[in-house]
Amino acid sequence: MKKPELLIPASSLEVLKTAVIFGADAVYIGGEAFGLRAKAKNFSIDEIAQGIAFAHKHGVRVHVTANILAHNDDLEGAAAYFRALKEMGPDALIIADPGMFMLAKEFCPGIDLHISTQANNTNYMTYRFWYEQGAKRVVSARELSLREIKEIRDNIPADLEIESFIHGAMCISYSGRCLLSSFFTGRDANRGACTHPCRWKYAVVEEQRPGEYFPVYENERGTYLFNSKDLCMIEYIPEMIDAGIDSFKIEGRMKTALYVATVARTYRKAIDDCLESEEKYRANMDWYREEIAKCTYRQFTTGFYFGRPDETTQIYDNSTYVSEYIYLGTVESVNASGMARIEQRNKFCVGDEIEIMKPDGSNIPVKVLHMYDEDGEPIESCPHSKQVIDVELSLSPEQYDILRVKNEVI
Repeated sequence: MKKPELLIPASSLEVLKTAVIFGADAVYIGGEAFGLRAKAKNFSIDEIAQGIAFAHKHGVRVHVTANILAHNDDLEGAAAYFRALKEMGPDALIIADPGMFMLAKEFCPGIDLHISTQANNTNYMTYRFWYEQGAKRVVSARELSLREIKEIRDNIPADLEIESFIHGAMCISYSGRCLLSSFFTGRDANRGACTHPCRWKYAVVEEQRPGEYFPVYENERGTYLFNSKDLCMIEYIPEMIDAGIDSFKIEGRMKTALYVATVARTYRKAIDDCLESEEKYRANMDWYREEIAKCTYRQFTTGFYFGRPDETTQIYDNSTYVSEYIYLGTVESVNASGMARIEQRNKFCVGDEIEIMKPDGSNIPVKVLHMYDEDGEPIESCPHSKQVIDVELSLSPEQYDILRVKNEVI
């Protein structure tokens, strides 16, 4: 059984390091322009270089997104961007637009080119076309079934790789090619500025009665007409491998380090267990399900992989995430006296019972014994986000471990 790549998203240098430590084979990141996550923090040129160096030191590949559908005034900047990337040596560039593809070929020779799902890759002739242009990998359209992907695998060159999503948020539009955001707000989803109107609540307004809003009912469950559940294929890894998929892609370039740590280590263990034996994989299924439910999500679906989804793929009553755990921070270092230095992300206090997520899959409950600010003064709690503090725990964690606490808010 061929080992698939586990491809994890990273919104920042901190999250990239988390993905690497928690089991990624490869990470994909975006620069400050030309990717489809304009609202993500994204990477500066210097941070891209640092991220590539860190990942390569740990044997992990880095793919850089440049998958906007470019307009004329994007092209000059894109050329300069590709020149800069060439010097940093990422392993691949993710491209959707043929014009951007031509620029990448010209200015980044020797760097693999991957074709984004935004290019609507729905048949094996499309895969062959991109192969003949020089692409190393094609990302399957989200609306393909596993049967269709397997047929594509059987009809394309053996050295052309297939990448497919295995987990994360779903877009209401096929292959993410959506115009709702542009229509409603003037912000182009295909240039990275989506306002996610698929998550909004809708009502009907009659032309002669402006200001009077009438609810739109979907089987009496609510009015979130376009709001999809999140993809989760943790229970179907053998089927994904059997379809001939070379890279399992996690969606989430706007997610926290906690989300990335959770999905990376869960899918890492599931893939490794499956490759060792399907019996071991099936035996550990309850653990995978339990762990994957600890990251933020909008209920789960298998998307289009087993055919056209029915109405159960949609969420009609709300657009909120389920969030079972709160991200407290990442341990950046541990000093000689055992104090963990973290950049805290949510409030916690001396005396709290919290949890350390270890990259090996273990979760260790600990108690916060003492906390100190940057000046070494003792504090009882850390009310401000992104405050650098030193924390004494009942057990000293190692570098890059994630601190989290069970979300008790109902």
